[in-house]
Amino acid sequence: MSNPVELSAAFRPKTGTMEQWNAAYVRVEDYLRAHRIHNRLHQSRLIQQVLERAAQRHEANPALSPTVLAAEEIEALMDLWFGEIFDERDQPHERIAVDGRLALLLCDGAQRWPYAFLDRQVPKEFEEAMRGVAVHAGPEMKFSSMAPRPIDLGPIPEAAGETMERIERWPILRALLLWLLFAGALAAIFYLTR
Repeated sequence: MSNPVELSAAFRPKTGTMEQWNAAYVRVEDYLRAHRIHNRLHQSRLIQQVLERAAQRHEANPALSPTVLAAEEIEALMDLWFGEIFDERDQPHERIAVDGRLALLLCDGAQRWPYAFLDRQVPKEFEEAMRGVAVHAGPEMKFSSMAPRPIDLGPIPEAAGETMERIERWPILRALLLWLLFAGALAAIFYLTR
């Protein structure tokens, strides 16, 4: 196995600045951490793979941001990987992304199999765990029509609303009621603590 120093020495992009590629590195690292990939060695390998793919695209179009390219590459790698695990390569990005991330979280894959994430050789137990917790859509939704009806809250909310309107019109009465309420609360506390 290579150490992280050797991994970073192998990556030398031909276009873009060092600051741009450092920002891309940080973005991909944060993204992997958000998916609970905390193994530093595995993170380094994945980041290098993503940045190399982004660098190839950046050479073709240097006007694009390396950070954006790296984010797109990690998304594409994850879609491809989740699609292969669930055997759903033809599904739209949103579906694969949601199903895969949810299954990864539910089976605690990043913790139980720290080197399996985005690896070409996925352990059979990991693949079974991912498929076992996958969420599948239920029956088709059917449209129905419901006519809106007014909500009847009864006489109490109406009376309370009228009372509040009257109190708001007379500020002295409002202050008097608040002081009476406060004095009543103090009297109740005094009476209960005796």
